[in-house]
Amino acid sequence: MTTLHSKIITAENLVAGYEGNIVWHDASFSIDQGEFVAIIGPNGAGKTTLLRLLLGLQQPISGTIKIFDAPPKRGNPQIGYVPQRHIIDNETTIESLELVRLGFSGKRWGFSLFSQNDNKAAFDALEAIGATELAHHSLNALSGGELQRVFLAEALVSNPNILLLDEPLSNLDMRREKDLLQLVNNVVRSRNVTALLIAHNINPLLPFLDKVIYIANGKVATGNPKEVLTSESLTALYGVPIEVLHDSKGNIAIIGIEDTHGHE
Repeated sequence: MTTLHSKIITAENLVAGYEGNIVWHDASFSIDQGEFVAIIGPNGAGKTTLLRLLLGLQQPISGTIKIFDAPPKRGNPQIGYVPQRHIIDNETTIESLELVRLGFSGKRWGFSLFSQNDNKAAFDALEAIGATELAHHSLNALSGGELQRVFLAEALVSNPNILLLDEPLSNLDMRREKDLLQLVNNVVRSRNVTALLIAHNINPLLPFLDKVIYIANGKVATGNPKEVLTSESLTALYGVPIEVLHDSKGNIAIIGIEDTHGHE
């Protein structure tokens, strides 16, 4: 594990939601530099809301959330973001390298003049996730797993301190799931980057995680996986009996959530 140096994100008595609709409340937690954190919980619980707060796209209803002791702001270069739905689709014909360069330079589509710094930063980002062989491949020729690797490189190209990933494992098979998680983990450990990843299924992440943020029933529980993913903790979170079962491979099954809007 990477040696942790400082609290990079802090929340105190945080209440989130929209006018007339509180999504969750009274969240207090901290995330350290170099931690790999999973954000999990039922559909509609407010997982993406947390990312929106960190990106400065949404303001708290009350309480505070800070990044490096300052309120979140839009366009923070210290944050790399991989959205759930990327503006790129499988019809896009630009090369992977160009997409990553655009992420570094901020140039708009259609501009083809890049500096040597742009090129080097883009290649370095692709190299960091082992995807230099994809540099000159058109995006429409890539598999889902390859696209996610390029999107990860795009998020890393500005050398951020925080990496936010909104359901990057969606539509990946088990092998590509594991490959992508290993890549993210390598970035976290080698660069001391803090990664927050929203996922449907906690099991593939368990070997890598430092912390879990579990959002459900209008409440937020945080801690290391052994603290949060217990029958007692989740029963308190949901307010109904929940049972957490463990198999011989270290996987967990959470029983009883079907009665509380389902589990991702």
